[in-house]
Amino acid sequence: MDLSHNTILITGGATGIGLELAREFLARENKVLVCGRREEKLREAKRRNPELLYRVADISEAESRKKLAEWAVAEGVNILVNNAGMQREIDLTKGIEALEAGDNECRINFEGTIYFTAELIPHLMKQKNAAIMNVSSGLGFVPMTITPIYSATKAGIHSYTLSLRHQLEPTGVKVFELIPPTVDTELDRGARARRGQKDRGIPATDVAKAAMEGMVFDTPEITAGMAANLVNAARQPAFDAIFSRMNARH
Repeated sequence: MDLSHNTILITGGATGIGLELAREFLARENKVLVCGRREEKLREAKRRNPELLYRVADISEAESRKKLAEWAVAEGVNILVNNAGMQREIDLTKGIEALEAGDNECRINFEGTIYFTAELIPHLMKQKNAAIMNVSSGLGFVPMTITPIYSATKAGIHSYTLSLRHQLEPTGVKVFELIPPTVDTELDRGARARRGQKDRGIPATDVAKAAMEGMVFDTPEITAGMAANLVNAARQPAFDAIFSRMNARH
């Protein structure tokens, strides 16, 4: 597809993969809108990239989604990138307390994406060169058990994206899935550092570049780095072996 002279909205666009995607789109002469929950991060992204337009929004809240969609439509959006998300380590043996101790990943990663996309679909169907890109994860194919809800929501995003692509195909709206591996971002709010994980993942710039290449060539599933191994493992007999290695008890 044509990646120039579009209007693009990126949720969770102030940091990490979202911000690097924004920079790639700006470099291709697009108007780029970003949103997020943390205004200080949005202001910093704007300071470093003055062309960005931003709005504070929480896609896990219905009223915030509606207002964000109205803003995006008024700006003439024709490409939506669903990137907003967060990741928590959760010990399921602790029961309900473990789930209620922080942000609700189901609402942010899964429900918010589905409902916000639904707000924009009627508008996108009327646009030329329209597209939706959902950012899932290699962990949606082979879960990391210390992040069980995150992994499950990304598996859900993968399944949802398959259905969305199939239903929108006759309308001309293209649907992409961007599947990153572990990426060196703030997604886990410092959990990797706390557990002493030395490999923080690939740079977000690598994921953004893979996304651009995939969209140019209309590649429905765009993998970056080692994510391709996880996708392939989920579709082959190697799944059990890779799952065991990823989640070995020490």
